Amino acid sequence: MYSQSFEECIQACLECMEACNVCFDACLGEEDVKMMADCIRLDRECADICAFAAKAMQSNSPFARQICALCAEICEACGNECKKHDHGHCQRCAEACFKCAEECRKMAA
Repeated sequence: MYSQSFEECIQACLECMEACNVCFDACLGEEDVKMMADCIRLDRECADICAFAAKAMQSNSPFARQICALCAEICEACGNECKKHDHGHCQRCAEACFKCAEECRKMAA
């Protein structure tokens, strides 16, 4: 049965997924797209795991804690990459990633 305790983490995952998708799209429009390659790659990876983690929590998967632990690692990596770039979308994405990583770590504990 779905646990209300998942709600904050699910919300953080969905917000992070959205921020990563926005960042991914905005990075493709930057002048030096090649320089943004790692950011773009991590944005995609992070958005995917965030969506998967939210779904796992919503369906009360027996693997939700492990998925959240992996999600936290990927969010941390994406946040660290995004914060290297001065673009507003990268900075907003990094913030969402770090918040999601924190919530996922709580869930995984």
